[in-house]
Amino acid sequence: MAEAVIAAETRTEFGKGAARRTRRAGKIPAVLYGHGTDPQHLSLPELEFKRIVREQGRNAVITLDISGTPQLALTKTVVQHPIRPYIEHVDLLVIRRGEKVVVDVPIVVTGDAAPGTMVSQELNTLEVEADVSSIPDQIEVSVEGLKIGTQIQAGAIRLPANTTLSADAELLVVNVVAAPTEADLEAEIDTEGAGVVEEPSDEEQAAEASAEGGSEAASDSEG
Repeated sequence: MAEAVIAAETRTEFGKGAARRTRRAGKIPAVLYGHGTDPQHLSLPELEFKRIVREQGRNAVITLDISGTPQLALTKTVVQHPIRPYIEHVDLLVIRRGEKVVVDVPIVVTGDAAPGTMVSQELNTLEVEADVSSIPDQIEVSVEGLKIGTQIQAGAIRLPANTTLSADAELLVVNVVAAPTEADLEAEIDTEGAGVVEEPSDEEQAAEASAEGGSEAASDSEG
């Protein structure tokens, strides 16, 4: 994984108001911590940081230029606004060359399983330990030609060089099952409304009450 260099400024204001002002200035509030150092509150140029994450993925390795002092860091957490297209906050981890880190790497399923099957991906990421200089962008899992009933566990996945599994080896990653037939799909559609009792609308309830009231009045007059 290639390293990128980005200029980081030290933040002296904190709180929601300060964070909003930082974002309005086109920057992202960030915190750098790790290796027993005191947390550093920083701001990162938004467009440049987004480009790095887009190119390198969720585990981007960045050289921060903090007032002329370089510091190697790993992107640990990126908090995206749930609705608006901007990053609210970033956590960065202090790292050193030659050390290993535990990261979650995206899983990409490749190939086509045997005809009549359906591939169910049970995990989207896999926790591994890797050298900071060679964190994989993704881990590929091939399902080419696999038959019904085949299961792939974490321990069976071939990992890139200098990468070892940190997750439980028995975690189910991929499950190959029988694809639903046309009859199965039709049966599912037919049973979707089974056992459902529709409540009468307000208009129907009013009409029914009016009819019952008229019947009672007629009975009273006859009596």
